[in-house]
Amino acid sequence: MVKTEFNAKAFCASLPLQPGVYRMLNMAGEVIYIGKALALKKRVSSYFRKANLAPRTQLMVSHIASIETTVTRSEAEALLLENNLIKTLKPRYNILFRDDKSYPYIILSGHDFPRLGFYRGVLDKTHQYFGPFPNAGIVRESIQLLQKVFRLRTCEDSVFSNRTRPCLLYQIKRCSGPCVNLISQQAYQEDVTSAELFLQGKQTEVVASINKKMQYAANHMEYEQAALFRDQIQALRKIREKQFMDSGKALDADVIACAASDEGNGKICVNLAMVRGGRHLGDKCFFPQNAAGCAPASVVEAFLAQHYLNRSVPHLIIVGEKIQRELLQELLTDQSGHKININLKPVGERRVWLTMATENAKLALQQMMSRQASQEERLMALQSALNMAGLNRIECFDISHTLGEATVASCVVYDNFAMRNNEYRRFNINGITPGDDYAALSDALTRRYQKVVKGEGQLPNLILIDGGKGQVNAAKKALQELGISDANLLGVAKGGGRKPGLEQLIFPTCKKPLQLAHDHAGLHLIQQIRDEAHRFAIQGHRSRRGKARTSSTLENISGIGVKRRQGLLGRFGGLKGVLTASIEELQQTEGISRQLAEKIYKELH
Repeated sequence: MVKTEFNAKAFCASLPLQPGVYRMLNMAGEVIYIGKALALKKRVSSYFRKANLAPRTQLMVSHIASIETTVTRSEAEALLLENNLIKTLKPRYNILFRDDKSYPYIILSGHDFPRLGFYRGVLDKTHQYFGPFPNAGIVRESIQLLQKVFRLRTCEDSVFSNRTRPCLLYQIKRCSGPCVNLISQQAYQEDVTSAELFLQGKQTEVVASINKKMQYAANHMEYEQAALFRDQIQALRKIREKQFMDSGKALDADVIACAASDEGNGKICVNLAMVRGGRHLGDKCFFPQNAAGCAPASVVEAFLAQHYLNRSVPHLIIVGEKIQRELLQELLTDQSGHKININLKPVGERRVWLTMATENAKLALQQMMSRQASQEERLMALQSALNMAGLNRIECFDISHTLGEATVASCVVYDNFAMRNNEYRRFNINGITPGDDYAALSDALTRRYQKVVKGEGQLPNLILIDGGKGQVNAAKKALQELGISDANLLGVAKGGGRKPGLEQLIFPTCKKPLQLAHDHAGLHLIQQIRDEAHRFAIQGHRSRRGKARTSSTLENISGIGVKRRQGLLGRFGGLKGVLTASIEELQQTEGISRQLAEKIYKELH
């Protein structure tokens, strides 16, 4: 039933027959659904017909209290606005895909001696970019291969410009030493060109070019150079043998397949396989929210619109569902500046790519559902053990420091059967006695939950503390000072010998701790969350400690002020370069005398 406060008939009568976006709001003023329309009046009116509405849509309509609309110049413009709003507002009835970080690229810089490197961010036309790649690991592996074969520099410009001798990469034959002129610009550029062809999938041309240079060097009795070219050819052939899939054509394409659960639980996986330069670079799986009751074609359409919004798009997208592609092709073509073809009926090797992507989607969905079933079992077991029927959201705190130095508190979140990385928080702890874990924990809890007191955020069903009775009492006191007296607290104290499985669970109101069996599913869940909090705290502590030590090392040397310190760091590309520099190299920095160079060297070593 439609809320009586909203007169749907009168509202729809006033809408124009123009393209646009509509936003449905509930009684609390929250946007619950965002849609686009070629004709706003016809599309919005269709929701208030008495028949032919899916159960999901009927439920959504029953919560509508008001509707807002925005008229656009075209349906493509409406699609763009719709997905911008979906990403920003995350309505509960829209299919939502996690907005991942930008994808990584390989960069070849536009310098006289181009730098090979890892890049993530906005693309600059002054450099060349290859990708995107599905994950950072593949980029780094590719860079290592390119270093081995083509020996291109990977150092930052500040290091490259100030080297006086070749670095270790030159010694292990991973760089040709352009920083100290051990290779001519022309020869280096030939290696860059070969690397470009390799990244474009033109490996046959690369091998032919290097083979020609090898023959020329051998004919002119330059045997050492010929051996170097021979090694390059052998390395390239080994790489080609290891490649998982190579079409032999310099083709860029994305392959998108979808798999839905047969169990009627609304679980869906979208698999994105990336082909660049004819080479299959890997897959990435996405599990959308709010997709229950939605057809796979609708899910894929939502993925295409959300995933490629403001992102580079290959010329070819292969899709395994029968979607409405015309509008998406128009939008993506306008956005990318080149023609985009969405292929719904691939043949030949493209069909093989789609079949493989579909199988990977099914496998990932099965694995995800298996993990979730295990998590559900663990959570049910913990609910039973703690007698907390509604237990679902758990937040865990841990403290990390080295003898009181660079203290960091972590807070990790477990909710709806999974760790929620985007909700993790770290707190740099200052103004306490070094090593006082109780004070650090109190500070972290106060900062975490003071917003809850103000009506922002939510209090978890259980607050987990990595520690014993003392930590639990400190946490209880901190929460009471905030006015929170109904929070469920639980400490996790390590057992004898600090062995996993012997943990004791400390309640603030019970004198006797609870010890679950080492194979108890609920204990496994607590260990998982506790270990994640520990990892996250240590990672933050090491980062903070490293920054503190890096910045203070030179500052502690008398005679090194801000200007000289900046000069040293700039010349050697950071503290690591300063540490490896000789006295003679230090002395070449402006403002550094022989005596001061000796002093710096002695202090750092």
